[in-house]
Formats: sequence, structure tokens, C-alpha cells
Amino acid sequence: MLSFFLACIHLDPIAIIKTGSYLGLAFLIFAESGLFVGIFLPGDSLLFTAGLLSTNGFFIVGPLIMIIVTAAIVGDSVGYWFGSEVGTALFKRKDSRFFKQEYVKRTERFYQAYGGRAIILARFVPIVRTIAPILAGVSSMKYRVFLAYNVIGAFLWGAGMILLGFFLGSLIPDSEKYILPLSLVIVVISFLPILTNLARNKRAV
Repeated sequence: MLSFFLACIHLDPIAIIKTGSYLGLAFLIFAESGLFVGIFLPGDSLLFTAGLLSTNGFFIVGPLIMIIVTAAIVGDSVGYWFGSEVGTALFKRKDSRFFKQEYVKRTERFYQAYGGRAIILARFVPIVRTIAPILAGVSSMKYRVFLAYNVIGAFLWGAGMILLGFFLGSLIPDSEKYILPLSLVIVVISFLPILTNLARNKRAV
């Protein structure tokens, strides 16, 4: 348990997965999806790395996907409930080390651009995927509508990232040796929408 906690602090995807296994990974995906404290967790790289490790038999892909998708769906539902109950007060808070009003504004722009589809697309954007379900609750989106987008997004993201890692792991010999650089590429790609958005905002000023 201590080794898992230390791995989480250092955001080491390989150590997190190997010490936490199925349940540890599921908890982190749940936390990133539904708990505000999980806003900086590396969900993309964790799932991609889990897929890579599955090629070596560390995980069984089918059960792993079902566990992760379930954790993501439940996490977003908790985030929605949190938003509907106390989200408005949270979003009025001043900037702090772990919360900045820019995160909310960024997510609101995401909603304005994509509407309900933002729940699905937000899965693939760090930070936004944590705030999106909370904002959906704040905005009083009907839960049955939210749940439909939530389930689709959880399958596309959860299964997609794991299968991408599994596919590349099957193609690349000794893929475990290249987990860190490959995971870094995934992280960079996942942050591209945020970086692009920031660049556009600077040009507009």
C-alpha cells in the first residue's frame, strides 16, 4: 500500500500499475473522473501503459477494460452529483495551488464549442475531463442525457487507450523497455488541445 501511495506521489505510471494492479488503477481512474483531487492524475498514460503491460500478461485485456470503463462511468456520475450539490460554490473559489478559475473557463468554452458531446470529448483532455462532469451537474443537464454521453465517453476513452497500448505493445518487440518514452508521447498528444487553446487565447488578446 505504501509503495502504491509513493508511486502516485511521483506520478510514475509503471510503478503505479505494478503496485496497484486492477483495483489501484480503477481507483485512480475513478478519482480522476469524479474527485476534484484527481485533476492532475495521468489517466491517459496509465491506461496506455496498462495496455502495453497486458501484452506481457500482467493484465488480461477484457476484464481490465470492463473494470476501467465501470470506474470511469461511476467516477463521472459522482462528479455530476458533486456538481449538482456543491459545484456552484466550488467554482466561485479563488485561485489556489490545486484550483484555478481558468480551469472552469476552459471547460465552459469546451461546452460552448461542443455542447453535450463535450462529455465524450472531455475524456481525452486532461483537467477538462475532471471538471466536465462537475460542470454538467452545475448546469443542471438532465442525468439520463449526461449518463448516455458518460457511458459512450468511458468506453471510447477507457477501451481506446488500453487497446492502443496493447496494439503498439504487440507490434514493438520488448515494448516494456519503451513504456516511458511512449507514455510521454501520449501525454504530450493529450495536452495538445489545451496548448492550442492557450495559444489561440493569447493571439486574441
